[in-house]
Amino acid sequence: MPFSTGANARIRTNSASELAYNALALANRDISQQQLRLSTGKRINNAADDVAGFITSRALQARNGLLKASLSIVGDGRNVTNIALDAYENISTMIVNIRDSAANASSGAQGTDEKVALAKSAYRFAQQIQTIVDSTVFGGRQIIDGTYSSNFIVGTDAVNTLLSIAIDLNPDNVDFDVENSFMVNSLKQDNFGGIQGLDLRALNDVNSTNLGIFSDENMGTTLKSLAEALDNVTKVSAYIGGITNRLISQEDILQQQVVNYNAAISRIEDTDVAIAQLSLVKSQFLQQASITSLAQSNQNPNIFLQLIRQ
Repeated sequence: MPFSTGANARIRTNSASELAYNALALANRDISQQQLRLSTGKRINNAADDVAGFITSRALQARNGLLKASLSIVGDGRNVTNIALDAYENISTMIVNIRDSAANASSGAQGTDEKVALAKSAYRFAQQIQTIVDSTVFGGRQIIDGTYSSNFIVGTDAVNTLLSIAIDLNPDNVDFDVENSFMVNSLKQDNFGGIQGLDLRALNDVNSTNLGIFSDENMGTTLKSLAEALDNVTKVSAYIGGITNRLISQEDILQQQVVNYNAAISRIEDTDVAIAQLSLVKSQFLQQASITSLAQSNQNPNIFLQLIRQ
């Protein structure tokens, strides 16, 4: 705190001038600080500006960075589930087409040649199912071949423990309700859709001398098995849909949290332009007044020198 001194007839020490100079230095320092705040838009440009605020804002920024990373990861999870859902929708359509072919073949009006043709047509759908399985890929990994499982980090708790949402597309996932219901490799297994003994490769074996799974004695089992396989595939789609809804919900909350953290950081760290401008004008006025006062106080020794002039 400065104190005014004067009324002393001294020429070696000019206290009034020194006080004016100190006031000028303070004004210059505040002008520099306010100009920095206005130019950067930040009230806190380094730890010295506000120690407590600096610590808090850095902690919030670190947390916000993690939220943004989690938001990106949630987006990856949604990509996986969306790709898988589209694939299963197409597979369901193929199964329906195979079942329709089998249903048409069960008609007594169909001859042997017609049944063989329907079986061959159904086998083309089975081939397409396999193509869908093989081409459903994300991040260099097959998604729906029964081998995909991954955890997607969606945030952390108060003690920085990772929180995740798992996408488990292994055939033994209990959430599928039916064991091995996920198995849809139509040309690589004999329990398609989790139905023991349902081998879609047998469609290609149907011929005029052996109708196989399209024969009258096997047709009932074939139709029932296809219906159950379709039901199991639908259950898997429902599981994936549930995961998608969780990811959508998490994405919404993360987006809102990012906005809230940005607002909190702004309140602590950003410059209030109106206040900074007012402070700058005040300091500029004090600067001008200090320069004037310094100039005047520098004239004081000359006044007292007149006492010793001859």
